Amino acid sequence: MFSLVKNSWTNVLLCIQMTVVASDSISPCSITGYSANCKGLNLDQVPPGLPASLESLDLSFNKLTAITNKDLAHLTQLRSLNLDFNNISLIEDEAFASNALLKELSVFNNSLTQVPSKLLEPLTRLRSLEMSNNLFASAALGEVFSTLRELESLSMGGPLLLNLSREDFLPLRWTPLKKFAIKSASSLQHYDPGTLSVLQTDQMWFDVALDQKPEILPLMLKDLAGKTFAILRFRNLFEFKYYTGSQDLFKGLRDIAARQLVFFRGKFNENLLRMALLNVQGSAVKDLGLVAIDFARSPDFVNDGLESSVTDLVLDNLLLQDISNPDILRFDWRFTWLSRVVRLTIRNVNFNYVPCDSWEEMRNAETVTIAGNRLTDEALYNQHCDYRRSMPKLRVLNANANELASLRALSALTAEWTALRELDVSHNKLGSTRESCTWKQNVTKLVMHHNMVDQVTFGCLPTTLLYLDMSYSNLDLLDMDYFRQATQLQVLLLSGNKIKFIPSGWESPNLLSLAVDGNSFGLIGEGSFSRMPRLVNLTAGNNPYHCTCDLHAFIQDTLGKGRLSITDWPGNYKCYHPEPLLEMTVAKYLPGRLVCDVRLVIAVSVVTTAAVAFLLVGLCHVFNVPWYLKAMYLILRAQYRARQEQGEAGRVYAYHAFISYSHSDAEWVRDHLLPCLENCDPPYRLCIHERDFQPGKWIIDNIIENIEDSRKVIFVLSRNFVNSEWCNYELYFAHQRAIGKSFNDVILVVKETIDPESLPSKYCKLKKMLSTKTYLEWPSEPKRQAFFWAQMRGVLGKATPTGEKAGEGGGGGQPTDRVSMVELPLEVGDGKGEGEEDSTAAPAGQRQVVPPGANNDTEPESLLLHKVISYQAIPIEVV
Repeated sequence: MFSLVKNSWTNVLLCIQMTVVASDSISPCSITGYSANCKGLNLDQVPPGLPASLESLDLSFNKLTAITNKDLAHLTQLRSLNLDFNNISLIEDEAFASNALLKELSVFNNSLTQVPSKLLEPLTRLRSLEMSNNLFASAALGEVFSTLRELESLSMGGPLLLNLSREDFLPLRWTPLKKFAIKSASSLQHYDPGTLSVLQTDQMWFDVALDQKPEILPLMLKDLAGKTFAILRFRNLFEFKYYTGSQDLFKGLRDIAARQLVFFRGKFNENLLRMALLNVQGSAVKDLGLVAIDFARSPDFVNDGLESSVTDLVLDNLLLQDISNPDILRFDWRFTWLSRVVRLTIRNVNFNYVPCDSWEEMRNAETVTIAGNRLTDEALYNQHCDYRRSMPKLRVLNANANELASLRALSALTAEWTALRELDVSHNKLGSTRESCTWKQNVTKLVMHHNMVDQVTFGCLPTTLLYLDMSYSNLDLLDMDYFRQATQLQVLLLSGNKIKFIPSGWESPNLLSLAVDGNSFGLIGEGSFSRMPRLVNLTAGNNPYHCTCDLHAFIQDTLGKGRLSITDWPGNYKCYHPEPLLEMTVAKYLPGRLVCDVRLVIAVSVVTTAAVAFLLVGLCHVFNVPWYLKAMYLILRAQYRARQEQGEAGRVYAYHAFISYSHSDAEWVRDHLLPCLENCDPPYRLCIHERDFQPGKWIIDNIIENIEDSRKVIFVLSRNFVNSEWCNYELYFAHQRAIGKSFNDVILVVKETIDPESLPSKYCKLKKMLSTKTYLEWPSEPKRQAFFWAQMRGVLGKATPTGEKAGEGGGGGQPTDRVSMVELPLEVGDGKGEGEEDSTAAPAGQRQVVPPGANNDTEPESLLLHKVISYQAIPIEVV
């Protein structure tokens, strides 16, 4: 534990020390941890003040000319030093004296004129030494190289190296290397046989041009005979001119056990290429690469037209890349050299036509890559070709970065390739197609990213896929029908499209991995991928997410269960909506359970509402709120009625009041009510039927008209009133008048006590008024009657002047002589008690003309409403 703490504090102090030193010296280099990057800063000397704890220092691409003994003396922990691409011509002998831990040293492409043997003496731990492309005139290595027992990689030479001598590499005879590279001048002039025989290495790289001395190549290959190499590489074998000789330069390849042979750059014609291939097909080479070579036809190439010169080239891998002349594919006018190649790669060779016989010759190919060419649908699929016997072993076809536009052409091309499993057509021009496509039930992987597809394209895809990549293809809508058919799909990549939403019914029962990052949808929830039960990897970042409860629930559920891994979480998930959360990471969006749990929200709302309701009820009970509310209602209603009455105040009435009473109560009306009201000052004008009804009119019309012409209606209530049919009519019409108004114009005078519950059902309105209106009760004691009349006058209001109907005299007030037509009672039995008469009967001494058999109280209403009554005018004097 103490050791760990000590080491931790040591690291902290070292970091502090580096920071302080760097800030004090204002170093132009970028220092990160134990590494300093001083690349490309136009430095002409090693910058001072570099931290002593540095382990890696990059000074490449500067203008350094010399490394002195003091420049690196304080960097005792240095393990890697890069001095590439400077102009260093001098490295002092003690420059690395303090750098004994150095393992990697590169002085590639500088101006050193001699191999720096002396300064390498302290570097016994050196593993990699890159000294190529300097101005060495000799490749001789000093004895110090024999002490570099850990050396694994060595490159040396330069454009001035003209000779390779036998003694040059002797110090390395006991050092097994992983890589040895030698560079010579544009044309090596001399080579001592046996020079390369002392070397032991897995990889041999030659950057040796033999334009003038091509005969040196067989000597070099002879020195390598019997050796085993993982890679044998020749760069610029013929740099400026094509080989036209007849000597077989590659004969020695048959004796070298090289797994991979690469020709990089340089000039090749048909003769030289055939010479190389004929020797390769008899060697141990299994991987052949022709990269960036300058191929040309040979004018003297012999072609008898009968058979190919290369028929037994057995290769695991053949790479043809970055070759400007596509004629290399049939350099001998045939394709037989491809017949035994297992994995063929033709990349960026610019061929735009595939002859029919080429497919037939590639009978052993299991993987064919024809990427980066100019192939069109017509060039790749020739309808005149017979593909039935071609490509019987082909499992992988890679045709990316061409000009293909039709999936139908691809399906037709591969229809007979029963072994085909994987197809790569990315970086093409594939787009929408409504043509039908026929695929064999064998294609399981389709890579078609960077195209221009749409929803219709799904109709032309094979349904047997396990892997589908449609990334960066401008796709905006998904076809759910396709996914319901492609039930075996396991990996689906849809990154970088324009998908606007994730369909809720997306069903893919065997999908394991899904990538939908970089699209345009913003909503996902717990149900978005519920029909993908086997999904374990999801990449869905860099979308404009709406930070909602659904998204939060999905993230929490996914991270909580751990069944589904979100591979790009959390850095690529940001909120775009709502605006206040813009650019907030979704991981920081924590809305809380109360906001997102609908059931909890409902429960809390119900409980809160109930609590508030109970609280209000309690407060109402404690503070007697219902009583106050009722009182407020009554006040408002009274104010409303007062406003209505004010609206009626401008109307002129003929009478102050209409008196409705039973004939049995007529004496009380004449003796008490009329004198007390009509003899006031000013007097009230009252309407009673005995005096004021107009002769010749229907009784009903008289009742309606006089009620309408009266400001108030006074009902004299008694048991006789209840039994009077005409009183009921008058009560009914008074009620109809009050519709839309208040009942303040109705005055109830209870002459005799009446129990509202004992009233017949037809008096329901009277029951209501007795229950809801304050009425005047006639007192039997004389002392209280004066208060009664004061209340009556108060209810009637001030006796203002009233209008008078034409042809009528005044009612109350000063007595005036006038004629009143009244009905005379019919002296017949009417079923009433002795002394009882109808309210419409005339007083004694007056005569009423009634048709025979008429009875005012007992006749049906229909007869009463249609009865025609004749009146005889009798003058009477009203007192």
